[in-house]
Amino acid sequence: MYLHGTSKINDKGHLEIGGVDSTELAQRYGTPLYVMDEALVRRRCREFVDAFQATGLKFQVAYASKALCVMAMCRIVEQEGLSLDVVSDGELYTALQAGFPPERIHFHGNNKTPMEIEMALDAGIGCFVVDNLTELRLLNAIAGEKKKQVPILLRITPGVEAHTHEYISTGQIDSKFGFDLGNGAAFEAVHEASQSAHVRLLGIHSHIGSQIFEVEGFSLAAEKMASFASRVRDELQIVFPVINLGGGFGVRYVEGDTPLPMSTYVEAIAEAVKTQFHAVSYPMPEIWIEPGRSIVGDAGTTLYTVGTSKDIPGVRKYVAVDGGMTDNPRPALYQSEYEAMLANRANDAADEQVSIAGKCCESGDMLIWDVQLPAVNSGDILAVASTGAYNYAMASNYNRIRRPALVFVKDGESDLAVKRETHEDLVRNDVVPERMKQKETAR
Repeated sequence: MYLHGTSKINDKGHLEIGGVDSTELAQRYGTPLYVMDEALVRRRCREFVDAFQATGLKFQVAYASKALCVMAMCRIVEQEGLSLDVVSDGELYTALQAGFPPERIHFHGNNKTPMEIEMALDAGIGCFVVDNLTELRLLNAIAGEKKKQVPILLRITPGVEAHTHEYISTGQIDSKFGFDLGNGAAFEAVHEASQSAHVRLLGIHSHIGSQIFEVEGFSLAAEKMASFASRVRDELQIVFPVINLGGGFGVRYVEGDTPLPMSTYVEAIAEAVKTQFHAVSYPMPEIWIEPGRSIVGDAGTTLYTVGTSKDIPGVRKYVAVDGGMTDNPRPALYQSEYEAMLANRANDAADEQVSIAGKCCESGDMLIWDVQLPAVNSGDILAVASTGAYNYAMASNYNRIRRPALVFVKDGESDLAVKRETHEDLVRNDVVPERMKQKETAR
């Protein structure tokens, strides 16, 4: 298993993260356990900020909280000077409860409810990223009732898709997100926004994909956005002060993943925006980006306790752990791959290939199909790397399994950020109707 950030093997032969022995973490907090390397999280935040500062351009880096939204993470983001993206009332509430400055919050999403819009307006958030005309009209109406004018970006689909090693320019309009650039919807949205009394159009936003290991897709998106901005300026006399190129920067999950340094992404984006907007004689806009996975993904490790095993000669050996798709649904959803090691026997020779199974009553509850480990014993601690993004965020209570605790580790100290759920938590919102409380009479 590749060791990220502060992770290392200590003199006991145990995996150590943030100066804390992982076996001690498992003993103290139980398993499954999400462990976040705080120093690595903060380093990732600073890499983005430092890279932009080196360009000399105006910028804003907003952490995409959907990757991992807990109050402690919001505090780190605030302390590192980043803004924050939210996509629901729950993420917004979490941020506000953490004391995050509302003026640095951006609200995304393709179906914001009236309640969510009112909540965000009352909080005084910094920007809405408007996804469709229904939202634009609803936002304008509610803002009018509250006698406010709201800063907005319009999300456009520029016809560029990028995932991992591939990018492609298409005429695709089949997306639930945003105003299409190719069919005129984006231009019409700009025109309507400019005529709406209670919104203030800051600019346009695009998001071209996720787990991106190249820069060409961002460069192509910048070219399309510059061309569109130029047309809007020439035909509507509107100049955008902000261009948001979204996120999607890749991280390493397994060998073969080749993410670029964060500074490389930033430098490429900055250069593309400068080049493309200069080419159309456009005032240099402020550049916004939205990293999520690339800030927390490889800073996370999940610890499990090994339970049972099943050896099928000539087929495979299954090793079951005390978690699974309830704490990491990504392998079941996306066939995502991970690396792992025995945290309590890190120096032992990995001479056996096994498959790591979860404990849910689903054949598809598999965390890793093939991984080389030492001969595994019941009670061993399995560490799975790069689980900081979209693991806790997507966790569930399927089979009424309790969601794990989450800790941040740094400089030899561990701090609880999310408590492990209790059995009482599982039934906290259950209600037995009065008619069911009566003893059933015999028929």
